[in-house]
Amino acid sequence: MLTNRQHPNRVIAQALLLCLALALSLDSVISVQAQSNPLRQTDTPLNIAHRGASAYAPEHTAAAYRMAIEMGAPFIEPDLQMTRDGVLIALHDPTLERTTNVATLFPQRYRRVQRGAKAVRQWFAYDFSLAEIKQLDAGSWLSEAYAGERILTLDEVIALAQGKADIMPELKYPDRYLAQGLDMAQAFWHVLERHRLTRGEHGPQVVVQSFHFDTLVRLRQQFQSSLPQVFLVYGDSAAPWLSDEGLARVATIADALGPSKLLIEADPTLVSRSHQQGLAVIPYTFASPHRATDAALIREMQTALCLWQVDGLFTNNPDLFGQVGPCRDESNAPVATP
Repeated sequence: MLTNRQHPNRVIAQALLLCLALALSLDSVISVQAQSNPLRQTDTPLNIAHRGASAYAPEHTAAAYRMAIEMGAPFIEPDLQMTRDGVLIALHDPTLERTTNVATLFPQRYRRVQRGAKAVRQWFAYDFSLAEIKQLDAGSWLSEAYAGERILTLDEVIALAQGKADIMPELKYPDRYLAQGLDMAQAFWHVLERHRLTRGEHGPQVVVQSFHFDTLVRLRQQFQSSLPQVFLVYGDSAAPWLSDEGLARVATIADALGPSKLLIEADPTLVSRSHQQGLAVIPYTFASPHRATDAALIREMQTALCLWQVDGLFTNNPDLFGQVGPCRDESNAPVATP
């Protein structure tokens, strides 16, 4: 015989209340995680200018960074390489020939590198002093309108961003530089200390990113960095990091996962699973090389922001980010994505 306390309706009601309490508790935990992570941008996703406004101006030049800032990008993204004399410079490739006239100015200063069956000539940044690199034209490769643009040092990028934008530098190939006797992590930290940026005391906010997990570990442990960190992943090498166990490990050292957008296309649950670990998700790279494809890029951004619910984007077209429509209408209902 059922007592009052065991009446079916009352039991069901109690069960529903318990489920509601658990759901609210989980929402509260997720909300606290989002609030405690500086890169979890649920209301205002981050518009990160990838190599500056690189769809329109030569990547990593002052022109590209200034254009991105004028377009309203809150973050500019300098990739970092190193010179022979240990100076950090804004350059995507480890070599200089794609985006400068190094082959013309220093025709004999190349290394022969085997690429499959073919030997190619490459001019590595670490074979040149800063004084030599400053002689290079880093703009003409894109357009004569940018002739004379120079490769910038990290110090110069910080000065350019001062009071206008934050920066998200990527430490590229730190292990390669260590093999050349150049400590990229240490040089990076010394620059931040010189500019009083290691604790966000002064100047632009700094968010660190790298494909090299051990370098992010080293910044946290050896240099006691509290700066936000993004762990970048790509292709087949990303697989060990994309399981729930892998994401949990990423969350011990980083605030965000930076996956290739192809990885999310292959598994859209990657975003929600990362969020469950307290990680923001900031995919790359959203780019429209021609004005004819701008509408397609805006739709692609809309899908990423509204359907995937990522926390920001790396884009070569920071001006188009603001053209993405709202993810919810006036009734707070989700807006359909293409």
